Amino acid sequence: MAEIIQRDGTWTFDGEMLRLVPGHDKNVSLLRRTLGEVTVPLRALAGIAFEQGKKSGRLRLRLRDGADPLLQAAGGKLTDSADPYQLHVDPDRYGVAEYLVDEVRGAHLIEQVPATPCDAYLLTGPSVPLSVSAGDATASFDGERVRLEWNWKTEEAKAATGTRSLALADVAAVEWLPAVGLENGHLRFTVKNAPTEAPAKYDPNSVELWGFKKDPLMALVAAAVQVRLPHPAAPAAPKTLAATPAQTAVPAPQSPADDHDALLRRLRELGELHQAGILTAEEFATAKQAVLRRM
Repeated sequence: MAEIIQRDGTWTFDGEMLRLVPGHDKNVSLLRRTLGEVTVPLRALAGIAFEQGKKSGRLRLRLRDGADPLLQAAGGKLTDSADPYQLHVDPDRYGVAEYLVDEVRGAHLIEQVPATPCDAYLLTGPSVPLSVSAGDATASFDGERVRLEWNWKTEEAKAATGTRSLALADVAAVEWLPAVGLENGHLRFTVKNAPTEAPAKYDPNSVELWGFKKDPLMALVAAAVQVRLPHPAAPAAPKTLAATPAQTAVPAPQSPADDHDALLRRLRELGELHQAGILTAEEFATAKQAVLRRM
């Protein structure tokens, strides 16, 4: 196991998953504190990097496209401080950070995690029920319905429509956009069979955001809904005939001997990759040690 503990948070890797726990320092963003612990399976990772600096370093995770509903809903608009996949590292812990990176990279190489985009979410998203007050409304989600309650700052024409209650089955898409400069942001729910081009200020299915402290928390509401919608890259379900009992039989569990043989084959593959010059000596040694530990 590899672990690094900082004021900014704690990252722990057990060989299969990374547990990211935000710290209690006052500089930890409100979004990260509200989101809480995040568990990232190894197969959701596209890479990990450590960047050294004079005053502090930074660990960064890069997730596969489509693996995380939060990143999907935020569309790359999260700031560095709000990004749960970054960790500030003090200079005296640089060695620990580099060790964590080596362990994750070794396991990542052994598992042969593909770099291709995901067609299903690999992270669970924020827990529900969830309620956030920001901009011109309070947005709540219990896993089945979205509720939008307007406040005194809401445009009169929109407030006149009353509190909105949207069933998840009626939501076609969700979008979070932060306020930038003079442009306001929004949390917008696209309702099936009810398209609109109205600005968020007048759209009764949108929350208008003005760039205040709690605005990023609306991204958590978007992510909680996003993970329950069909994945954008999910393949269409083919129409098939009813399966026979033989087709629906549960496959037999893999025996320890099968696991051992698979690891031996992996060792041979690594040796061939090293001899072919595809893996450096350092990469080969790291990957080999990871296999041997599993044996």
